[in-house]
Amino acid sequence: MITIGTRKSKLAMWQTETVAGCLHENGMTTRIHSMETIGDRILDTSIAKIGSKGVFTAELEEQLAGGMTDIAVHSAKDVQSQLPEGFTLIAFTAREKVNDVLLGTDPSIDITDRLRPLVVGTSSVRRRAFLRHFYPHVRIVEMRGNLQTRIRKMQDGHCDALILAYAGVKRMGYDQMIIKEFDTEQFVPPVGQGCIAIEAASSLAPEKMSTIRQCLNNRTSEVCLLAERAFLKKLEGGCSIPAFGYAVLVGEELTLVAGLASLDGAKILRITEKGLADDPVGLGARVGENILAAGGSQMLLEIRRAQAL
Repeated sequence: MITIGTRKSKLAMWQTETVAGCLHENGMTTRIHSMETIGDRILDTSIAKIGSKGVFTAELEEQLAGGMTDIAVHSAKDVQSQLPEGFTLIAFTAREKVNDVLLGTDPSIDITDRLRPLVVGTSSVRRRAFLRHFYPHVRIVEMRGNLQTRIRKMQDGHCDALILAYAGVKRMGYDQMIIKEFDTEQFVPPVGQGCIAIEAASSLAPEKMSTIRQCLNNRTSEVCLLAERAFLKKLEGGCSIPAFGYAVLVGEELTLVAGLASLDGAKILRITEKGLADDPVGLGARVGENILAAGGSQMLLEIRRAQAL
């Protein structure tokens, strides 16, 4: 029996049921235990103000540590770059398309039209920075909550469109509302977007951990996510900083595009480096060090100062 911890949102449950289905296909029985995290409960405050570490994972980790659950299912982009002591990520699933998309009910919306007023909702500091950089004419409003809540707020007139991850939109069946798909060359995704991460307490029985990993882990995703997460760890970053990182594996060559934007979008630091698949952590750490040396350290200081106000 594998007991799975998850958040209660429809998207989180979809991800968890997908994981459970894979385990079932490999002869394992499962039980799902769902709950709300602090990030689910506090919707009137930005993630940056709540705090970036463990906003969507801390309560699930308490259950792992107490032995109430064997694994926790997360959107990989929600998992902090430095896990608390005693926890480990044991698997990364096959990755969905990583792009950001513009979602709306009016297909005539054109985000490039500077003459047409447009209000876009997002809770992401990265997406805000990119919007301010590439589309400075757009007005941005804070939009927290699960996917269904955000869409309802948009339909109620809080904004004209939303920027979201394609993966969540597709998994929840809202593909028909996509107005624009942003190129990853322009809107570089955040670390982990499109991937499901499986977390366990380090104390989980080794044979159980090995069985779960063999069933769920996708090597390509793992190599890419290890590089991306090593980059973010070097920046000591989480959901509250406008960092981005996207790795692609072709054969045994790994390419990582990563960087950092200022909150106002005026400055974007971006580096592309290649490495080998057998050392993704080294590649990610090296890119992180180069970003910090190229002005990232000062940018992070300014970002954290502004967010503390």
